[in-house]
Amino acid sequence: MSWFKRESGEYESGHGSHRAANAGEKRVRTEGLWIKCVGCREVIWKANLLANLNVCPKCQHHFKMGARQRMDLLLEPGYELVDGGLRSTDPLNFTDIKPYKARLRAAQEATGLDDAILNAVGQLGPHQVVLSAMEYSFIGGSMGAVVGETIARAVDRARLTRKPLIIVAASGGARMMEGVVSLMQLAKISTALAQLDDAKVPYVCVLTDPTTGGVTASFAMLGDLNIAEPGALIGFAGPRVIEQTIRQKLPDGFQRSEFLVERGFLDAVVHRRELKGYLIRALQFLQAPAVA
Repeated sequence: MSWFKRESGEYESGHGSHRAANAGEKRVRTEGLWIKCVGCREVIWKANLLANLNVCPKCQHHFKMGARQRMDLLLEPGYELVDGGLRSTDPLNFTDIKPYKARLRAAQEATGLDDAILNAVGQLGPHQVVLSAMEYSFIGGSMGAVVGETIARAVDRARLTRKPLIIVAASGGARMMEGVVSLMQLAKISTALAQLDDAKVPYVCVLTDPTTGGVTASFAMLGDLNIAEPGALIGFAGPRVIEQTIRQKLPDGFQRSEFLVERGFLDAVVHRRELKGYLIRALQFLQAPAVA
């Protein structure tokens, strides 16, 4: 078996060591600069992907975007972040493989956020809006007490200032580490959105990949207009769970944006590069004065 192994320090003298050093240098210089598309398996130069709004230039697969990227994509420069500074208190003192407090600390350090949500007030074209964007890389964008409270504050802010509300959803659902405290957020946000509807302030939800679980079961499907990015996974339970429950093979594209819009669960599927313009036009219609 030693024929197939190279011992530490072997072949590292003379020109060989120089070549090995160069190879290591090349790996360091190129590490993280390329990414493989999960849609077409094409290897993409990361700078080109970022310049294309995190969309594969070959197959148009939409990669995930962070909450701050969403803000920069949709709002004009100079927007203001609001409703920050909230952090979970770990109400259940929850531990699975590792303590929930440790998961929170790791996510906060990795993302620079307090939790899986950002709120902002800013300009979307000619419209002053309240924008709430979820961060999937923070514990899967799961909705605990902080996410629920932050979104509820965005809803209240939109109602009191009469500015349209836009929520960009990206979530695996309710945060199990907070138990019933997490589930209560579904009712809290839904009640706030009912008050927003009574006040006749527009609400648009943008569903991205993935939007599942308790988020889909609450605010993500309650917009005056519900739109999604291409290929986004949207549903309550996942396809594998459904197949195991009903013991039937699901159709191709099940729970994807295109499947749902054909069946009336969504109003439109909008490419990321067209999203800002689509929202501007949509708000013009939603805010148009009623004709007597």
